[in-house]
Amino acid sequence: MDVHIRVSHDDFDTAAEIARYQRPGIGAVTAFVGLVRDFGDGDNVVALELEHYPGMTESELAAIIDDAGRRWPLDGVTVIHRVGRLELSERIVLVVTASAHRRAAFEACEFVMDWLKTRAPFWKREWGADGQSRWVDAKDSDDSAAARWEDTPK
Repeated sequence: MDVHIRVSHDDFDTAAEIARYQRPGIGAVTAFVGLVRDFGDGDNVVALELEHYPGMTESELAAIIDDAGRRWPLDGVTVIHRVGRLELSERIVLVVTASAHRRAAFEACEFVMDWLKTRAPFWKREWGADGQSRWVDAKDSDDSAAARWEDTPK
């Protein structure tokens, strides 16, 4: 499986990351792009700041991808996650999955994103229009989304 993992302050080129998987044998490429929005735990969010634990974060992302590769017939997976301060509408995360078949690509993309939200060591802080910041707590909805995969055979 062709795996690409990057945690960086730098933005990414979604089209270029998808194009990496345009080759014979791959019939489906699914991509998810997460963006900074103007609400979250609080209203009037103007920016998001993300921190991570270098080395540990990449290791956990690799473990999530390995797990996806055991569950679905994947030809490739890319996970790019940005850190640092990000303004409204900036890209935060990209998950790309490639397979011979669309169902595997769709399900694996969703799986990787769900597990990334609950297992990867990222910390998020929202900045409000008032200049105040607040750390974002883990969400029950993220835990519920990830829990549905626990019954899925590996």
